[in-house]
Amino acid sequence: MPSQDLLIRESHESDLPALIALFAADALGGHGDTTDPAAYDDYLRAFRTIQSSRDQTLYVAELAGEVVGTFQTTLMTSLNGRGSSSMIIEAVQTRTDLRGQGIGAAMINFCIGEAKGRGVRLVQLTSNALRKDAHRFYERLGFKPSHLGFKMALK
Repeated sequence: MPSQDLLIRESHESDLPALIALFAADALGGHGDTTDPAAYDDYLRAFRTIQSSRDQTLYVAELAGEVVGTFQTTLMTSLNGRGSSSMIIEAVQTRTDLRGQGIGAAMINFCIGEAKGRGVRLVQLTSNALRKDAHRFYERLGFKPSHLGFKMALK
């Protein structure tokens, strides 16, 4: 199980090609991600926006010097819950050939640890309704399906 040698760290701009490849390899996500060099500036712009935000962090999971996973967290403070904060986990990806080896669990447990350390009241995430394996994975880690999500595509 490689998770014992796994390094989870904040991403660097030099990680972008590996991150783009992870997202482009996800056929189920339907986000239109691509390794086409013409799209690189879109990714770079998004990366810099995330990097400049004090409430968002993009992480990578690294194994033997290679990026093998990624996830993003956003801290959100709301008036409900008496002004408490939540951590939202998004864009969780593990390299396809390494799934089932503990990398995803290590990334999610890292998020939970970060949230606890910051006094966050709730950790939440959404998952594509088609990702039944991911749903079982999140439930094994202690997440409960509690809400129904809605989206409206604007582009």
